[in-house]
Amino acid sequence: MFLTRHSRQKLHPLSNPISLLTRHLSSATGTGTGTGKSTSYSKLRDHYSFKPPSSLSPTPQKPNTNPIKKKSKPKYRPPSSLDAPKKLRSDLPFDFRYSYTESSPTVRPIGLREPKYSPFGPGRLDREWTGVCAPAVDPKARSVEEGAEDPKLEEKRRLMREKIQGAPLTNAERKALVEKCHRSRTKRQIQLGRDGLTHNMLNDIHNNWKHAEAVRFKCMGVPTVDMKNVCAQLEDKTSGKIIFRHCGTLVLYRGRNYNPKKRPVIPLMMWRPHEPVYPRLIKTTIDGLSIEETKEMRKSGLAVPALTRLAKNGYYGSLVPMVRDAFTVCELVKIDCKGLERSDYKKIGCKLRDMVPCVLVTFEKEQIVVWRGKDYKPPENDACFASQREMFDSPESDSECSVEGHDSTDESTSQQGFNSGDSGDDDE
Repeated sequence: MFLTRHSRQKLHPLSNPISLLTRHLSSATGTGTGTGKSTSYSKLRDHYSFKPPSSLSPTPQKPNTNPIKKKSKPKYRPPSSLDAPKKLRSDLPFDFRYSYTESSPTVRPIGLREPKYSPFGPGRLDREWTGVCAPAVDPKARSVEEGAEDPKLEEKRRLMREKIQGAPLTNAERKALVEKCHRSRTKRQIQLGRDGLTHNMLNDIHNNWKHAEAVRFKCMGVPTVDMKNVCAQLEDKTSGKIIFRHCGTLVLYRGRNYNPKKRPVIPLMMWRPHEPVYPRLIKTTIDGLSIEETKEMRKSGLAVPALTRLAKNGYYGSLVPMVRDAFTVCELVKIDCKGLERSDYKKIGCKLRDMVPCVLVTFEKEQIVVWRGKDYKPPENDACFASQREMFDSPESDSECSVEGHDSTDESTSQQGFNSGDSGDDDE
């Protein structure tokens, strides 16, 4: 009963501390206003430097009408294929290919492995991709014929190269440039592997020419079978000059009148295109032989002792003369290719067929078996392949000048050949 009565009693309004503080502040404000003071202070502010919050103040403060607005970030927009990028225009006077040394414009494929998607990206280049190359034709042309090349392009490349090269180097200048590219002087080097001279490698060459007049190349793998083709393609596509070669080591000079600020526009390939379908290298029956004679030749070819064994990513510059010398003794030659990719020794066999020349018999059991043919005559002109060591623009021999740090006694290395190295992979 006592608790019920006590709870029903009304509390005095002054018993609440919050209401007490509000009455005190309002009375202080009223007093200050009545006496004519411009500002009103409370005892709390005088004694404790306390500023009452706006909820307790009888005259609430006006909010800031001009708040600082932060700049809103633009909304994220994912990249879309609908956005039309600006097309790159390149004035380089040659057809763009994935590899310039491992593809021949004279051999036409019989089919494509994928649709004609440009490896430069959709709408990023003003040239049309034919599935094999991007020809250097007028961008306004509606159709492109595969294999058709403007006859003026070769003359244009020659004039461009002569303009950049200027006066030929003297023997002393060439020696100084080769010494700067020595392995003990610089680590700047470009690896040329199983894919040969690729299109994106042209951009790497010009990037190196920003800092040095000459750049060193290390060639390994399939392209070293035909070093003369490698040298010719490097000079033709870069407008440079090869001033030194020893086995697979090259030194490429940029030219006297080369200006890095006026380097050509080289659009980069965003992915590697699939190789087209070419005719079969080995037919069911060899031309001029019956089926039984072809089977017997393949069986006897695999039983022949191997002429040499090719190491992976080695130097194969002496392979063609070795096969030619072997054909003077026997009509079948076998080359051991254990450890190599199937596409690699197929490319080597194709090069041997054209350079020796010879007839391909089989690629079974990781072996290359070639036949010299019925009416074999050794070629008199050996200019299809370069010598092991070659000094350019030099009337006299300079065997003391070497990039690799070898002396003249290291020629035995080139005879052994097939040294191991690094290169990329490719699919057939």
